[in-house]
Amino acid sequence: MTEHAGAAATAEERLLRGYGGRLLLLVSLGWLTIQGGRLVLSPLLPSLIDDLAITPFRAGLALSVLWGLYALGQFPSGRLSDRLTRKTLLVAGLTLAAVGFAVLTVAVSYPLFLLGAAIVGVGAGLYPTAARALISDHFEAKRGGAFGLHTASGDLGGGVAAGLAVAALAVATWRAAFLPVVAILAVVAVTLHATSRESYHVAAVDLDVRATVGRLFATSRIRRLLFAYCLFAFAWQGTAGFLPTLLQLDKGFSPKFASAGFAGLFAVGALVKPTAGHLADRVRRAPVAAGALVLGAVSLVALLAAEAPLVVGVATLVFAAGLMAFPPVMQSYLMDVFPTASMGADLGLARTTYIGFGALGPSFIGFVAGHADYTTAFGALAAALLVAAVIVAVESRD
Repeated sequence: MTEHAGAAATAEERLLRGYGGRLLLLVSLGWLTIQGGRLVLSPLLPSLIDDLAITPFRAGLALSVLWGLYALGQFPSGRLSDRLTRKTLLVAGLTLAAVGFAVLTVAVSYPLFLLGAAIVGVGAGLYPTAARALISDHFEAKRGGAFGLHTASGDLGGGVAAGLAVAALAVATWRAAFLPVVAILAVVAVTLHATSRESYHVAAVDLDVRATVGRLFATSRIRRLLFAYCLFAFAWQGTAGFLPTLLQLDKGFSPKFASAGFAGLFAVGALVKPTAGHLADRVRRAPVAAGALVLGAVSLVALLAAEAPLVVGVATLVFAAGLMAFPPVMQSYLMDVFPTASMGADLGLARTTYIGFGALGPSFIGFVAGHADYTTAFGALAAALLVAAVIVAVESRD
């Protein structure tokens, strides 16, 4: 059985103080670091492709392996965190992710790079569902705000990733970017071990896939929302993998400009997500989510059509605002409708579904760019966002 440390309803909810607040900050730092380590690959891709002498498709394939294994880990992570303890899954995920990033620091060939990406994917896959379930254990009335802060930490990681990429390429090689990631993950794992009141528990667990699938896909509304989330994840993961490459190769901007644009994407996200999360606690969520998707799609089209650096920069920031407002709104909604006893498993399977579909995004971008260009590939992402917006808008009328 799990040892979830106290229901949120039985104590005052403080986002930044108290035991629950400390855990929120700690697991958010872990998420920031994992995201920073994964997302630093994006601004490093042009150098990485040249250094390893690989095609854009093979680079995209490695990212898809990372994201695909990350997606596959969501459901078992959630189910295991329900039956074991959140702490067990979180510390295991941090440790495996650190090992994977350590492999990337010595990756001198494509197979070794692929191995490191795979290990990172497995470790990262164990972490976020258990982290979100832990947050839900401690926050109910302020759940949207807590999710906004937590998901914003991942965007801060994206901003850090851009700085890491610039610094690594300036003083060493792309591999050096992963060294601080390994160190911080180790510190977070040790601190979480010492801070959490839960114990470790390891045992055989029946994943009960059939029952979870039955709950998750029982209603047409949830099925439609999950499909919309799949389209969003496809666009998001394609963007996270290749936006700097688009800005460099198709738009002709410098690596520094491309890294700044990439950092801006996440800086805006870090501001927008908490705001969207708080808004989700106060108004109907579907209209907000649909509007965010439309804003993201329209601004992406503007970005692709623009040539002037100022216009491209502004379009990138507006694109970020639309793209990043969506997850906390929809995730808080999903956590509201999942039964408490199976919350981790249900969220895990949902995340496996939409992140797994989204993992095709980088491979799609690499394939289309290899046969046409990155602008054409990103145009398809804008179309995916518009379709998702229509689906969510229909739900807002129910």
